[in-house]
Amino acid sequence: AWTEAAARLRDALEVKPDHPSNSLLLNNLAKVYTYLGMDSLAVDAYDRGLEIAPHMTTLLNGRGRLLLAMGRDKDASKNFATIIEVDSLNTDARYYHGMLSLYSGDLAEAERDFNVLAGVIPKSTDTAIALGTLYALSGRERQAIPYLERLIKDEPSPEFFASLAGCRLALGDLTEASEAIGEGLRRYPSDPELYYYRAWLNRDRFRLDEAHKDAEKAVRLGANPLKVADLFNKR
Repeated sequence: AWTEAAARLRDALEVKPDHPSNSLLLNNLAKVYTYLGMDSLAVDAYDRGLEIAPHMTTLLNGRGRLLLAMGRDKDASKNFATIIEVDSLNTDARYYHGMLSLYSGDLAEAERDFNVLAGVIPKSTDTAIALGTLYALSGRERQAIPYLERLIKDEPSPEFFASLAGCRLALGDLTEASEAIGEGLRRYPSDPELYYYRAWLNRDRFRLDEAHKDAEKAVRLGANPLKVADLFNKR
């Protein structure tokens, strides 16, 4: 069905090759190519659409998400930056651009994007993820905790339990860290990061035998061995 849809869209584009409405047809064609797994053709369709309508945020947003899915992070970041130039309050673009900036190490740029989210959609899950992650990664654990607590209540994913545990441990709140780790492991008993943080917790409680067992399990489940080993190198 998708192959047939692509063929019909290509036929429609040939009827009036220079018509301005072709930007919409190309947007639809790009989506069809994406469904078919033809990512390069999809990007080309988005590019052709943007030649017609360079400020069309629907095209820009679709291309940005596709580039992100393809692992082309730098191109995706530039694409989302273009959306922000067109529409400074575009929250999707701010979220993705900010997260890409954050994980590339540009905390200041990420914070600029996330402050827009906080102003426009303060109660959004995206805002909670963005600010919780930013604050956790930049040493502002106290500010991160309310966002992470909201996330584990609304969308209890293992990474949110792990981030909350990490913040609590960094602050020396061992009882609260234990609660977050315990609840996380009840829900996700094979998550390596939660075992990493339990190893950290047991280390700080001077239960070194238990800490080493948790560390070994974290590595078996896929945690970074160097990161895990560093727990014990620091003491």
